[in-house]
Parts: sequence; C-alpha cells; structure tokens
Amino acid sequence: MPKSKSIQVIRHVHSKIYFSQKKVTFKFTHLLKHMENLDLSIVVITLFVIGLVSLVTMFVTIQQGYIGVTTIFGKYQRILRPGLNIRVPFIERIHSRISIQNQSVELSFQATTMDQANVNFKAMLLFSVLNQTEEVIKSVAFKFMDEESFMTALTRTIEGSIRSFVATKKQPEILSLRTEIVQEVKKQLDQTLEEWGYHLIDLQLNDIAFDETIMKSMAKVVASHNLRAAAENEGQALLITKTKGAEADGNAIKIAAEAEKIASQLRGQGVALFREEVAKGMSQAAKEIQNANLDASFILFSMWTEAIRHFAEHGKGNTIFLDGSSENMQRTLQQLVSVSQGAIMHSEKERK
Repeated sequence: MPKSKSIQVIRHVHSKIYFSQKKVTFKFTHLLKHMENLDLSIVVITLFVIGLVSLVTMFVTIQQGYIGVTTIFGKYQRILRPGLNIRVPFIERIHSRISIQNQSVELSFQATTMDQANVNFKAMLLFSVLNQTEEVIKSVAFKFMDEESFMTALTRTIEGSIRSFVATKKQPEILSLRTEIVQEVKKQLDQTLEEWGYHLIDLQLNDIAFDETIMKSMAKVVASHNLRAAAENEGQALLITKTKGAEADGNAIKIAAEAEKIASQLRGQGVALFREEVAKGMSQAAKEIQNANLDASFILFSMWTEAIRHFAEHGKGNTIFLDGSSENMQRTLQQLVSVSQGAIMHSEKERK
C-alpha cells in the first residue's frame, strides 16, 4: 500500500474516533444535566412531603374530659387542654392523656377478725383527679409507670386499710361497723391519694359476708333470738289480753252493781209509791164507807178477794194454797182491820 493512502486511512479512522468521542461526551453531559434536574425535583418533593407532614402533625386534638401531657426528648414539657392544640412537630410527643372524669373500681377481698373469722368484702371505690392544675396533672402522669400500676397500688392500699381495721374487731361487731370502716379507710386514704394527685369521692361496702359455717351459726342465733322475742311478745300479748279482760270484767261488774243499785232504788221508790197510793186509796175508801155508814169488814173482804185474784192472774203456778182454818181467818181479819184503822187514822190526819 502506498504511503499516501495509508496516511489517508489513518486520518479517516482518527476522524471517526474523534467524532465518536465528541458524541459520547455530549451524551454524558446531557445525562448529567438530566440527573441534576431529577435530584432537584426529588428534593422539592421531599421538602413538600416533610412540610405537609409537619403541618398535619403540628395540630393535636384533646377530647373533652381529658388533659394531655407532652414531652420533648423524654422530658416533661407542658399540658394540653381539651380542644385543638399546636405542638412542635416530630420532637414534642403526647406522653399520656389524663382523665379528669370520675372513675370507679370494684374490689373483692377477704379480711380476718380478732377472733379469726374470715370476712368477705365487696366494695366500690369512686375517685377522680384532685384538680386540673399543672402540678397535679404532672404528678398523676409521672407518679406511676402506667395506669395498671396505679390501680394495683390503690386497691392494695384500700384492702390493707380495711384489713387493719377489721383485725381489731370481733366477728359479731363487723356487720354493725359498716360506717366506721368506711370512715376509717377514708381518713387513712385521703392523704395518700392527694400525694398521688387523686381525691377519694366515695367508698361503698356493698356486701359483707362470712364463711358458710359462720353464716349458718349466725342464722341459728338470729332464729333463737326471734323465737325468744316471739315468745316474749306472745306472753306480753296474753298478759295484756288478760289484764284488759279482767279490767273489762271489773268494769262490767261495777256497772252491773251500779245498775242494780239504781234498780233497787227505783224498785224501792216504786214500792213506796205503791204503798202510798194504796194508803191513799184505802183512806179514800174508808172515808166513803164512813160517810155511807157501812161496815169496814166489807172493804176488808173486798181487798182480800182482790189479793186472791191478783195472785191467780199473775202467779206462775196453777194452784193457790189458802189456810182455811178459823185461826188463820181470824188472824187475817185482824190484819185487815189494822190496815183499815191505819187508813182511817191517816184520812183523819189529812182532814185536820
């Protein structure tokens, strides 16, 4: 191959390599510019996302009845009231939401009396946060590790107070000391709960029960007391009944005696009036006989026959026995004469 031709070939190859390198350089430069634009877009998108998340997490809502407690890097920062609140995004976190409403818990435990009797208690505890000041809320939020630990400490404290009180009393006294037990527990528990940031509202002992053996013996004691009370009441009722009956009988006898007295007086007055009227009638008859110049034996016989007729009409028997002897007839006439003379003397006195 001639030398001139070889030079031309070399130049041609060199020109191709030059243009190829130039083309690759251009493409690489274009790629770098494209990558720079892409990185800028990613940064912008990232910043936009971060800003949006920050905007969303900046606002926090606390429900009514709760107070929020926030921390920054694990340290207490502040409290958040109910409603919409603003916080520092990402670093200010909600540690807890403290309920300021009334809370209740039911307890069931056993205690032992001085005389070694087991007493089963069922109680209901009502409590709440002491107040809504920052110090109290901070104490409630950080005093215990969690709510379960607080409830455990609360129930054990109440159970210990009741057990200590019951241990100083005997079994028959427990049922009558319900109010005293509640007062003793409140007195011991109020100060402790205030240190924790809480306030005891009420403690109710809903049920106090003993073991089955003790309950049966108590039932027997109550039954015997009831039987004795029933017997005493029955005796009192019987005593009252008899006393009232005796009083009634006495009053009846007294009333009957007074009635008999009055009746006797009335009968005596009636007899006296009858006799007075008889005397008046006999006196009048004697006057008429004397004026008519008749024998007094006529009226005496008439009176005797009237008496016989009265006995026959009003008597309950069917037979009248009369003494028909001469002595009796004479005696009867003498009596009638005496009555007749008495009537005549009475009439003469009235005339004078």
